[in-house]
Amino acid sequence: MKTNIKTRNFIVIGALLLGGCLAGCSDEFLDRPPLDAIVDANFYQNDDQILSASAPLYNIVWFAYNDKASHGIGDARGGILTSGSYQLENVRFNTTGETPENGAAWRAFFNVVAQSNSLINNIQTFAGPEVTDRIKNHGLAEGRFMRGLAYSYLVQNWGPVPIITNNTTLLQDTTLARNTEESVWQFIIKDFRFAAENLPETAVQPGRLTKWGAEGVLAKMYLTKAGVSGTRNQSDLDSAAYFAKRVIDNSGAALMENYEDLFKTQNNNNEETLAALQWTYNAGQAGQWGAQNTVQSFLAFGSEITGFGDGWGGDIGASKWMLDLYDDLIFDERRKASFMFPGDHYPYITQVPPGGSAQELRVPARNTDGSREYNTRAWVKKYVVGRPEDNDGKVVQQGTEINTYILRLADVYLTYAEAIVETNPQEALTYVNLVRERAGVNAKTSVNWQDIFEERIREFAMEGQAWYEFTKLEYYNPELAYEILSNQDRGTFRIYADRLPDPTLWEIEIPEDDESPRYFQVNESNFKIPIPSAELSRAPNLRKPAVPYDFSADN
Repeated sequence: MKTNIKTRNFIVIGALLLGGCLAGCSDEFLDRPPLDAIVDANFYQNDDQILSASAPLYNIVWFAYNDKASHGIGDARGGILTSGSYQLENVRFNTTGETPENGAAWRAFFNVVAQSNSLINNIQTFAGPEVTDRIKNHGLAEGRFMRGLAYSYLVQNWGPVPIITNNTTLLQDTTLARNTEESVWQFIIKDFRFAAENLPETAVQPGRLTKWGAEGVLAKMYLTKAGVSGTRNQSDLDSAAYFAKRVIDNSGAALMENYEDLFKTQNNNNEETLAALQWTYNAGQAGQWGAQNTVQSFLAFGSEITGFGDGWGGDIGASKWMLDLYDDLIFDERRKASFMFPGDHYPYITQVPPGGSAQELRVPARNTDGSREYNTRAWVKKYVVGRPEDNDGKVVQQGTEINTYILRLADVYLTYAEAIVETNPQEALTYVNLVRERAGVNAKTSVNWQDIFEERIREFAMEGQAWYEFTKLEYYNPELAYEILSNQDRGTFRIYADRLPDPTLWEIEIPEDDESPRYFQVNESNFKIPIPSAELSRAPNLRKPAVPYDFSADN
């Protein structure tokens, strides 16, 4: 049995098995996933085949969310990202049933659910005698981890949603209904507990899930579930703290010394990574569209730093609310690693201006007011990795292989801190300061919920997480969630460097003649995302009142 296949190889194998069938899939989540080699009774006959069958769960099934919806929903709705054109419905809290990122996210999550169900059901049905119990349980645990993760996104974005565990039965099911949020959260916890109990402490292949990734995400799930009843449940907070501390003490994970290094392709699956999606840069060229990471195409400010005709992010960047949260725009190393200011120097990214020669990237200033140059955007840096020559040749048009983090150790530190901040504030302070120390900012002398909330915003900006900080808060303190969102400055501004090149400070100014809207009212009516119109048309039962889920029939 081969157990030393490199991550890249198992990703490609999985994509080859699944890619062709996905291209022909209906957009409707209720359709059964197409049947091909990975659901054939003759396929699940040994450990290698089980691992190949689960490999697509690490990339292609998440593609439609990762592509644009993750930053459109996770960052734009969360107040991190602003724009004058791109993602405007999400930036301005006008997300509708027709908003593209809404439909893409919904379909992606239910695709994850469907493919996870196929994996789970087919392993249980077809696994041959040569499959070891260890790998059989590993495959089942991977399916339940990914299914639970997809449902955590579904319930936080759309509220009550249908719990689906058997794709085939539902083809004839006309009684489908949404399940209550409490039921969905109970289902999520069950999936992650199974994953934590059945995944190994050490990855069977580079990039594969482990027990510690499952326990770390389980801690986050308990932290969010704690507020579902309207007040924070202490038992759930205790569970969040318990599992987070187990990961801290036992996983062997460590914070990377340099925050900026977290977002370089050569550091995929680094010592801070506890769980991540795995991508292969040239999947589109190989005819397997969807197994590559495309986010650089939409976030990079221009083609001169991608090397191709993409780099469409010139009109997007950090909101003023986001920038105002930094303790210091110079010394907080997370700012430069997340957003580009005029004059910022990135020696590991090559810039080739039109008609110019290759040089290290020094972020240009694009505008002038007659006396000083300025930019109107703090362009996105995080997940922008540069040109092929910056990445051992592994960049193509709309394709990089930078991992997408599901969980890293800093997240576990802050999860633990939030879970215990009311009962053990000194211990919480210790872990908040570990995150701040790595960022290069001063230690705090005390800590409360707001400190941790703002630390999470700074630490995970442009990682698709900010919005889910608000969905977590809205469960038990909706008024505060709406207040913070409604008072986020999402309007335009100018960034002036004190000198170019090599600035030492910046000035952020709101133009006096700017009449564009800066604030957008958020309340109960527009907080949750509406179910995509196309799905309501195809499945009108989604309009019915939510009902509890029958766990007696659960896998």
